[in-house]
Amino acid sequence: MRPWSHIRKPSVMDNQNITVVYRWNAKPGKLDELVGIYHHVVQAMKENEPGATAVHLYVSEADQALFVRDEFQDAGALGFHLQQTAAAHFGSLLEIAEPGPFSFFGNVPPELQAATAQMQLDATFAPHATGFDR
Repeated sequence: MRPWSHIRKPSVMDNQNITVVYRWNAKPGKLDELVGIYHHVVQAMKENEPGATAVHLYVSEADQALFVRDEFQDAGALGFHLQQTAAAHFGSLLEIAEPGPFSFFGNVPPELQAATAQMQLDATFAPHATGFDR
């Protein structure tokens, strides 16, 4: 028996939010350019994606890496992001950085999981089990 198996599984209405946490590893000398592209990504999400509820960037100069945390209100908002903003910037990002692991937290439908596989992302999916918000 899994230690969390006694926890009530959330219904679709309980926790529709999806959090995506991921890393981009900049190629040598490309960290500033990577961060610059992501400033455009953030602006595009803010202006064109009402279902994107938060985006946060974290830069590690020591690791030459950019860490990103995206928050989406539901799977539809994540799907829109993957088809629009992510698709528009993905090629230019791959020219200057290597995608690191992507962690998707929440109820991500199989078709969106398949889309990340087509993008050749190192993706892990973990549905919500329990927690609280203040």
